Amino acid sequence: MRNKLIRWLIWISALSGIALGISIFSLSVGSAGIPVKKIISLILEGKGTTEYSILFDIRLPRIILGFAIGGALSLAGVVLQGMFRNPLVEPYTLGISGGAALGVCLNIVLRLNCTLGIFSLPLFGFLGASLVIMLVYFLSTRRGILKIQGLLLTGVMISFIASSLIMLIMAISRAEDLHGIVFWIMGSLEEPNWLLIKLAVLVSIFGLITSYLFCFDLNAFSLGEEEALHLGINIERTKRLLFILASLLTGCSVSIAGIIGFVGLVVPHFVRMFVGGDHRILLMGSFLTGGAFLIFCDTLARTIVSPLELPVGVITGILGGSFFVYALTKKKVMLGEK
Repeated sequence: MRNKLIRWLIWISALSGIALGISIFSLSVGSAGIPVKKIISLILEGKGTTEYSILFDIRLPRIILGFAIGGALSLAGVVLQGMFRNPLVEPYTLGISGGAALGVCLNIVLRLNCTLGIFSLPLFGFLGASLVIMLVYFLSTRRGILKIQGLLLTGVMISFIASSLIMLIMAISRAEDLHGIVFWIMGSLEEPNWLLIKLAVLVSIFGLITSYLFCFDLNAFSLGEEEALHLGINIERTKRLLFILASLLTGCSVSIAGIIGFVGLVVPHFVRMFVGGDHRILLMGSFLTGGAFLIFCDTLARTIVSPLELPVGVITGILGGSFFVYALTKKKVMLGEK
């Protein structure tokens, strides 16, 4: 057990170092490159300068938000994959992102963001996600039992319905509204409001702490629901609470940053390959890796075609999809060799 703890501490230290290194790299690169040495001097005596404003008003908020959103989506992925015992399940599979996107599209088309203010977009996104969560939950519950397979199928179907409604709205919307809808759907970490950034950080930390209350339950679920029941776990209560936790993390993330795909699917899958399937290390490892991955993708999104900026969801889709295909191919080769 002691060797396992030492190995886990090494992994957490290494992943924390990687996340910190990527954050410093993200601070220093961009249209206006700022060397790392100069960042330290700017922190100490650079207030009021343009470079200080670039660092702490533009880049730092994106890094903090990226770490919070990436960590939250990865946590939600770990929880759902553990609950479903399926490594291909991700937070957006349950239709939560579709509901949030539909809420935001309606807000943009009805011009409610002009009258209700900046907070109306994330508010409508969260309301849309919440409605889908309740709908999926009640449709998948039979006689007080939450049917896991029914939950997955219902979520996928509702996601398709929401996507179709979004395309309908886009087809009949004005050109200026269409641009806002498309850019939001592709995801972005460009959020100037510190209140929303703090909310994302608080939700992600709350999710991390709460998920550790269920780490042994998730380990038991990997053996099957019947085995978990024999181990004394109240499986129905645990499934409900885990579903609510994953939905809260996903709904908050989507409502603030838009739809950023593949983070909740790829990150837990890769972390599991290296650190193993024990959720005591998998939860923290995925949280740190997810934050670092999203910060790195956002850095690429704002620098690869500088001074233009790509939606971060495009980069996560390309990188995440490529890594996932590579991992599946490698796994097949290893199985063939055996």
